[in-house]
This record gives sequence, structure tokens and C-alpha cells, in this order.
Amino acid sequence: MSTATTGQRVRLDRWLWAARFFKTRAQAKAAIEGGKVEVNNAKPKVSKEIEPGMQLNIRKGTEEWQVIVTALSQVRGGAPEAALLYEETAASIEARETSRAMRRMERAGLRIPARRPNKQQRRALDTLKRGRGHEDGRQDGSSNDVESDANT
Repeated sequence: MSTATTGQRVRLDRWLWAARFFKTRAQAKAAIEGGKVEVNNAKPKVSKEIEPGMQLNIRKGTEEWQVIVTALSQVRGGAPEAALLYEETAASIEARETSRAMRRMERAGLRIPARRPNKQQRRALDTLKRGRGHEDGRQDGSSNDVESDANT
């Protein structure tokens, strides 16, 4: 059974559901009404009829897709069939992978700072890397005080 239709137009909410961007048509409708979906860089209505060649920008949570409609379907098929309904742009794929890597690093406790560390922060990092030594960063217990060496 072929789910793709040719020469027809399909409602946007139905196509988003068939392409498996949303689990229900109600979720697709809420996303469209909430401004999470754009058609050719314009905010559409739920009943907007789409056709092959249109560009869609879809935001869902932290994910964002930029896809070009390649086929139409009014029935929800399996994931392999749904993937044939659109083509994701290269920039969108790269942006999603970068975003996913950043979230993975943040969950691991690694945050990329917005700027270079200042002198105090660099010293704290050095102390952390060297282990818990003395305040001046020396671990062997030696000191710079010449007078203390002369008195002993």
C-alpha cells in the first residue's frame, strides 16, 4: 500500500502527523497554532494545504528541523515511509547534531565558558589540576621565604 499521493494537496497538520513529527494531529495542530511551524518562512494556519517543494521549519522542544517536502501523504505509515516524505537540509542536520553534542556535554557537567578564564579562575584551575596542594600551589612544602631557610 503506497501512502504517497501525487498531484494533490494535503493539510499541514495531517502531513506533519503522517511524516511522524508529531504523535497526534492534535499535537501538530497545537504546534502550528503556537508558532512552532513555519511554511516558507511564514506562519501558516492549520488548514494550510502544502505541496512538494515547500520548505518547513519545525521546532519541537530543543530540536529544530528545516525540511523540504518531497511527497505527500494523508495516512501515517512506518518510519521508513515517513522519511521519504521530506528531505532535511544539510544546515539543519549539522545544527541539530551540534545542539545534541552541547546538551550531552552539559549533562556530563562540561560547560563551555563564554570567554577565557581570568587570572583568579586560571589559578583555581591550576590548583585543581595539580591536586590539593598549598595555597601558593606548591605541593612539596617548600617556601620562598629566604629568612626561614637561613634561620634553620
